[in-house]
Amino acid sequence: MNSDPEVTGLSPSAPGDSTDVPGPLQVSRAVSVPEAELSWRFSRSSGPGGQGVNTTDSRVELSFDVQRSPSLPEQLRARALGRLAPRLVDGVLTVAASEHRSQLQNRQAAQQRLVQLLRQALAPPAPRRRPTRPTRGSQERRLEAKRQRSQVKRGRRGGGGEP
Repeated sequence: MNSDPEVTGLSPSAPGDSTDVPGPLQVSRAVSVPEAELSWRFSRSSGPGGQGVNTTDSRVELSFDVQRSPSLPEQLRARALGRLAPRLVDGVLTVAASEHRSQLQNRQAAQQRLVQLLRQALAPPAPRRRPTRPTRGSQERRLEAKRQRSQVKRGRRGGGGEP
């Protein structure tokens, strides 16, 4: 088997690569979570695994204390706590991954899920919709469509006397 990255189609992982497990977790340009604030837990995973299924701890749980994290500015922390409230237990967000057979792949999957959740929670709120009135043309088209539909239904009533 050839392990040359060019031949296998795999790119070698650089130290700052987003799939690389160690190092800070880059959530956005402004927010990164240091490795020290992340807590990893490993356990045996259910599902496929062959002979090693009962001996390897491939299931991964990644926890991040949103409430006490010094890496989140106060305003972003409040936003994240509000949006993630149903998922938090004592201010801690926990993500589990067990879909892969290897622990490293599960670590990467858990890390990606945590980043995705934090990005969604920290995103600025959408701008409020400015209410507008429907145009005269759109109102007329809607009413004309209703009249046509009414005609179709009225035509279905019929006399009912034909066998």
